[in-house]
Parts: sequence; structure tokens; C-alpha cells
Amino acid sequence: MNDKPTSPLALTVNGRKVSAVVEPRTHLADFLREQQLLTGTNIGCEQGVCGACTVLVDGVPTRSCITWAVSCQGAEVRTIESFDEDETMAELRAAFTAEHALQCGYCTPGMLATARDIVTRLPQADEARIRLELSGNLCRCTGYVGLVRAIGRVLEARRQRNLAEA
Repeated sequence: MNDKPTSPLALTVNGRKVSAVVEPRTHLADFLREQQLLTGTNIGCEQGVCGACTVLVDGVPTRSCITWAVSCQGAEVRTIESFDEDETMAELRAAFTAEHALQCGYCTPGMLATARDIVTRLPQADEARIRLELSGNLCRCTGYVGLVRAIGRVLEARRQRNLAEA
């Protein structure tokens, strides 16, 4: 007999309706990795500090290692696996490559989720604001010069496109 309490969970993950039964103490990162087999969500510090586990919950960057899965009842969750056809993410991936903003890649899924938020929410962000917004994502390999330049590159290209269209 299983005496562990469980809770029903219904949410949308990467555009797909998902229903499950989880223990109330299950973190969203564990639910995504273990029950949904979405291993692009990396777990680093398990304290919400490093940002490797960042996913979008209802469009907001969220640390999935400290977010209870049951708190996402009815939410729309997007992991790195859902961005294959996303124009903004394609621009960011190209800029990350061009600016050498990738090394080991462990932080990259969370970094890209945060970068996408910056580009879509703060189209006028300057270097200082990009650095502030990235402060919740830690990278031990690249430093932040390439990361900041990559996001700045995408923002500038979008500003130039908007000027050309005006």
C-alpha cells in the first residue's frame, strides 16, 4: 500500500495537454525530466540560484527546481524542446553561436529561455539591462561577454528591422 499523498495535475507542456498524478512535493523540473522525459531542462543547484532549470510558465521565466509541479495546475509550460520553430529562439541560437556564447552547454537551455524573455519583453534593453536580467543565470564557462553580445545582437537586429519597416 502506498501511503504517500498524491495530487492530480493537469497542465499544458510544450503545447500538449498533460494529466498526471504527482506527489505534492514534486518539483516541476523533476516532473518534466522524469515523467515527461524532457531532459533539456537541466538541474544545477536545486536552490533556484543558477538558472539552469529555467522554463517558461505562462510566458514567465521560472526556476523549475524550486517550483512545485502542482502549483502549475492549468498553466502553459514551455521547455527548451518547444522552441524548434520559434523565430526569436532561432535568432538567439544563431547569435549565441556567432558570439561564442556557448561552451559546455549546461546552462544554455535556461540561458536561452531567459534571453528570449529579454528580447520579447525588453526590446530597448541596453547592455546594463541585459546584464541585470541575466543575473539569475550562472555560467561557469563563458563569462558573460559573449552572452550579452549575443542578446544585444538580436535586439539591435530587431530594432533595425523595425526602423526599416517604419
